[in-house]
Parts: sequence; structure tokens; C-alpha cells
Amino acid sequence: MDSVLRTQARIGQRALLLTTAAVPLTGWAVHAIALHKKIAASHRDPLTGLLRRDAYTARARRLLTRRGDDTIVVMVDADRFKEVNDRLGHAAGDTVLASIASRLTAWAGPRAAVGRLGGDEFAVVLELPAARRAFRLEQLVRMLHTPVTLDDGRTVDVAASVGAAAPDAVGSRDLSALQRAADAALYGGKHSGRAVLATTAHATVPSVNGRRAGRQGTAVWGRAA
Repeated sequence: MDSVLRTQARIGQRALLLTTAAVPLTGWAVHAIALHKKIAASHRDPLTGLLRRDAYTARARRLLTRRGDDTIVVMVDADRFKEVNDRLGHAAGDTVLASIASRLTAWAGPRAAVGRLGGDEFAVVLELPAARRAFRLEQLVRMLHTPVTLDDGRTVDVAASVGAAAPDAVGSRDLSALQRAADAALYGGKHSGRAVLATTAHATVPSVNGRRAGRQGTAVWGRAA
């Protein structure tokens, strides 16, 4: 009987030690999860939920390194966004931006890098082989030109200019170079209602007020203006 009692006592002590040890471990686990969520949130734009510039850049560069010429960089700029803010108010403008972000995320898929670079400017890097570029860019233009419904039931006609750059078309896998070329293509086709794919010529377009402008030999896809 004494041996049985001693065995039960040892088991009880071990259980107590395990329980005592588990309490701080559980506390640390909760703290770690909360910290992870806080860090993750700091990488996201609070309005749209898209990656902030630094987080987007890191993820975009990884994609370019891993996928190479099968990737594409897409720059998106909301058309006449100031008019929406001035005419309907900033709440309506926020809804439009959130809607654009949601459409970009749905279009690009979970493996892409989708970021809000600031204001009404967005960027996407995703795996997209050359054979599918035309179809997918046309699809994006259609999505971005779909009216947005506001909380009060009103609808807003929206549009966005789209420029894209692929490593094989531009001759570089450098993210900055591809974004500059895509931005030049975007401004070359501003308000055209089409997506413009950059060529090597877009990489040499001079900068105007910090943005690249001009129209060089372009390939365009999408709806007419």
C-alpha cells in the first residue's frame, strides 16, 4: 500500500510540475501570437489591407528572384480620384480605394505581392507567363472599371490606368527598373481604358516631377476609353 501511495504522490508531483511549467509557456504563447499579429498588422495598410511599401518590396523581390521571366510587375493608378473625393467626400474616396484593393487582390491571387504605394497608387507583382498576359490584363481592366457601390447605395463610376512590365520585355529583373518601366507605360496610356505593356524603350523615358511620362512603342490591352 505504501508503494502505491508513493507512486501516486510522485505522479501527482510530476503533474503539478508540468501544469506549473505550462502556465508561463501558455502565457508566452499568447504573447507571441499577439506580437506576431501586431507585426503583421504593421506591414499592412490600415485602409485597404494591402502590403505597405517595404513589405510589398521585400515580397516582390522574392517573387522576381524565384520566378524570373514568368513574373510581371503591374502599376495601377486610380483615374480622376480627386474628383470623387471633392464631389462625394473622403468616405466615398476611401470606399473606392478599398474596392480597388479588393479587386487587385482577387485578380492577383494569394501568392502575389500586392501593395499600396501611397494615395491612389498600387503595385502588383505576380507569376504570369507571357502566353496569358493579354487575357489577364484585359480581365484586370474590366474589373477595375466596374462601378463601386457606396454604403448609402449610390454607385460611382470608377476607372484606373494600368501599366505593366515583364523582365523578358524590359530586359531586367530589377524591381525598381520594372516599376519605372511599368509606370512610364501607365502614363503613356493614361485615361485610355487599356493596360499598356512596357518595352525596353520605357526604361529610358525621362522623369517628370518624379513620375515617368511619355508614350513609346506600346502594346495595349483592354477596353476602349
